[in-house]
Amino acid sequence: MSEYDEESDLNIGALILNILTVIVLLVALCIGTVFFTIFINPQSSLNPFPPPTLPPTRPPPTATPVPRQTLPPTFTPEPPTETPVPTITPTEGPTLTPSPSPTLFVLISQTPVAITEPPDTSNVAFELKGDILAIQNFARQDLGCNWMGVAGHAFDLSGNVLTGITVQLGGSLAGTPVDILSLTGTAPQYGSGGYEFTLADRPIASTGTLFIQLLDQTGLPLSDQVFLDTFEDCERNLILVDFQQFR
Repeated sequence: MSEYDEESDLNIGALILNILTVIVLLVALCIGTVFFTIFINPQSSLNPFPPPTLPPTRPPPTATPVPRQTLPPTFTPEPPTETPVPTITPTEGPTLTPSPSPTLFVLISQTPVAITEPPDTSNVAFELKGDILAIQNFARQDLGCNWMGVAGHAFDLSGNVLTGITVQLGGSLAGTPVDILSLTGTAPQYGSGGYEFTLADRPIASTGTLFIQLLDQTGLPLSDQVFLDTFEDCERNLILVDFQQFR
């Protein structure tokens, strides 16, 4: 064999090896592409063993709005009403049947019915002066917001302050009964003729459950009951109520 033939055989062998190398590389590239596709998307149709389909996720529960609790309507006092007295209709007694022997009758006694009388307002000579004010406690600055109370004055026909007038604070506060008496002129921190009531050691809100009234020395009313609102607010923990004589 000549040297030329040997060189041709070597070139053909090298060409075949190159073609086989290219084919192996293309197969490896295809296999790598398939594996990469399955890795990125396990649900791909190229995956002979796809993972099972997960059940749908249950959505989170929907929050149900809860209505806010509303405050009770403002209490408005109503004047006392007279209880009507039922009219007693006389009942006819049984008719006597002639008989040789007399028939005995038992009389039923009538129970007296108590009559509710309207309150005596003949002594009422004072009325509310101006508006009821709710302001910050200034008379007891050492207590600040750790106090709540009611204060004020009573004025005569000429506008002068009166002392020695009985003042009643009644009703209830936060479910606790309140019945306190004071005198005008016993709280000079509010000026001449001032009175004061201490209600609590903190501001408490209430609506129409407290009333204030002037009384004479026998306990009869000198004014109508004036109903108050209190507030859970350190800027409104002092309620000022003044009375004015009108006759």
